[in-house]
Amino acid sequence: MAKNPLPFKPGARMAPARPDIILTFNVKSQTKLLDFLFSAMPDRKRTTVKDYLKHRQVMVGQNVTTQFDTELFPGNTVSVNTSREFQTFSHPRIKIVYEDDDILVVNKGYGLLSVGTDSIKEGTAYSILREYLKRKDQRNKIFIVHRLDQHTSGLMMFAKNTQAKETMQHNWNNMVLERCYNAIIRGRMEPAEGEIRSYLTENSAHEVYSTQNPEEGQLAVTRYRTVGHRGPYTLLELNLATGRKNQIRVHLKDSGHPIVGDRRYGSDESPIHRLALHARTLRFVHPVTRRDMNFSCPLPASFSKLV
Repeated sequence: MAKNPLPFKPGARMAPARPDIILTFNVKSQTKLLDFLFSAMPDRKRTTVKDYLKHRQVMVGQNVTTQFDTELFPGNTVSVNTSREFQTFSHPRIKIVYEDDDILVVNKGYGLLSVGTDSIKEGTAYSILREYLKRKDQRNKIFIVHRLDQHTSGLMMFAKNTQAKETMQHNWNNMVLERCYNAIIRGRMEPAEGEIRSYLTENSAHEVYSTQNPEEGQLAVTRYRTVGHRGPYTLLELNLATGRKNQIRVHLKDSGHPIVGDRRYGSDESPIHRLALHARTLRFVHPVTRRDMNFSCPLPASFSKLV
């Protein structure tokens, strides 16, 4: 007998498939949103146009708005979904920083898996964003481009089509221009600014470690800079010249200053009850438009309180 399907989590049930009828308009001159909508849709009653705005059926760029006096400028795009409200995203552990037809950039909360494991398939960043995109259109897809450790917070990018995914993955070292992290350690780095270089390999317990033998591991280079101190703790800025698994965590362990809260790699304390590592800046070449995309997110509040 076939098993009953698992029930949806509260709030996760997908809306029934309904065709969206979306009208898109290009703004030619500076104006207010409601005035623009009236002029762009002269065949619609003014009360109908106001209802579109009231019921979250109007989007300026990638942002849904209900503000009638939103300022528009030449080059803006206004979309109107005449069928239903636009599907928007809200989740306590993930914030969408940027979205277009090809990519998603998000700020992932700590403790959230980037992608599923053999034992955990749902409740990951990937599955949450997949459900969001499927609510918009069942044909939508999402692809992993890179990952953050479960207990590392900060910026991640996902692809929305195979072209974007393959372009980024096949040209990662050339496409990614900057990946900057913040970490908190106990003590002070000597010197205050420098570079850590080793070859990383992994044992049977999936723990990454350094070797100086290039035949045993992959080259990993981490550049660091001291940002500030408070009491026994130091805030570091770290830039990755290479992107190896657990690279920053291993290199700071090697320095004698493991990341606060990183019990796997040598820390014996957790004053903010989490791994004190945050992916703060992500800069890359857009895989389709080739634009320079540069994103930064704030330092977590618990980091600021500590240092």
